[in-house]
Amino acid sequence: MVLLDSTVLSVAEPDLASSLHTSVTGLQWAANSYTVVFAALLLSAGALADRLGADRVFRAGVALFALESALCALAPNVTALVGARALLGASAAACVPASLALIGRLYPDRREHARAVASWAAISGAAVAAGPLAGGALVGVAGWRAVFLVNVPLGAVALALTATRRLRCQRGDRRLDWPAQLTACAALALATDGLIAAGAASWSHTAAALAGAVAAGVLFVRLEKRSPAPVLNRALLGTPAVRAGLAAGAAVNFALTGTLFVLPLLFQSRGMSPTATGLAFLPLTVPFVVNPPLTGRLVAKTGPRPPVLAGLVLLAAGSGVLGAAAWAAAPYIWSALGLLLAGVGISLALPALVTAITTAAPPGAGGAAGGLLNAVRQAGASLGIAAMGAPLTAGTDGPWAFAVAASVCAATALWFQRAHPKR
Repeated sequence: MVLLDSTVLSVAEPDLASSLHTSVTGLQWAANSYTVVFAALLLSAGALADRLGADRVFRAGVALFALESALCALAPNVTALVGARALLGASAAACVPASLALIGRLYPDRREHARAVASWAAISGAAVAAGPLAGGALVGVAGWRAVFLVNVPLGAVALALTATRRLRCQRGDRRLDWPAQLTACAALALATDGLIAAGAASWSHTAAALAGAVAAGVLFVRLEKRSPAPVLNRALLGTPAVRAGLAAGAAVNFALTGTLFVLPLLFQSRGMSPTATGLAFLPLTVPFVVNPPLTGRLVAKTGPRPPVLAGLVLLAAGSGVLGAAAWAAAPYIWSALGLLLAGVGISLALPALVTAITTAAPPGAGGAAGGLLNAVRQAGASLGIAAMGAPLTAGTDGPWAFAVAASVCAATALWFQRAHPKR
């Protein structure tokens, strides 16, 4: 549910815009209100699960996710939808780390735990891949509201399947720094708002939002320095290889989510139905399902550096092809080629990045590194929607949006290469 919701809305954008009479800016916030809150709260959601008990946090998160999905489906206007999606992002953040903690409780044996986490990752990847297809099918049958209503029965099933005493967890005493956490959320939201306003050429709004983001960032750093329970693991951020890996994770989600935001609007402006638009994304999504086992073997043989670099280069190339196809109004086959290159690139980079970051992390910080990677990836998704949607808001066509994605991925590939020298 959580990861499906990060991509399923993309194909519903034209129907949503028509139904709620909103602009590209409204669509950007409908998508971003979820990922902004999700990204920021992931930083502390693991600590919350440790403090209150992972089983309680998980069940509360799932129940609220289903309820808030129903609120999204009933939203009478885009403002109400944005607010409901923000609540949905908070519930999503509660679910993800708690679900991994519960898997650890169910499978204490190291080998069984590794297989269970691999299954969790495969299902998560399949959910991301299925988003455009499921969205297209649901919108084609019942409109954009069906995209959210489907979460209600899924949530009920998840609660029923986890109603067992085997999952009960003790409460802990881990501390949470809520002022720093909320400041991080504000910084990300203001930076996103500034990029969206820039696309609309509202320069005073842009300046105010970006100034607020900088101020919130400075305050966050000060709070972190004084905090006895900092949100970020300082040892992680002091490692150049980890910083480059986090940047690569953000770049991948920047390009992926931005593409999923921009391309449906372009496809459906050219007469594609929602169902056809969902099917048009198959070249992007199929590699998510097929490639991870191959990538795992490649990482075991060569280490994470070659797959990450190859993935970023392919993603930059795919974005370039998509931009050229949009500029020339080329037949779909060229867009399919760009999507295929991007899909193979993402399926190479993401699994390898987990290994790259956890192995580069200081001893005992592997779990924190994985959690930080998830948070940074969601932040990258928020910024991708804002930055790649800005050219559409400004009235220009898709090529500039994909040029932004290609530049970000190429620059990050160079950074990662320098931080991970060949051995």
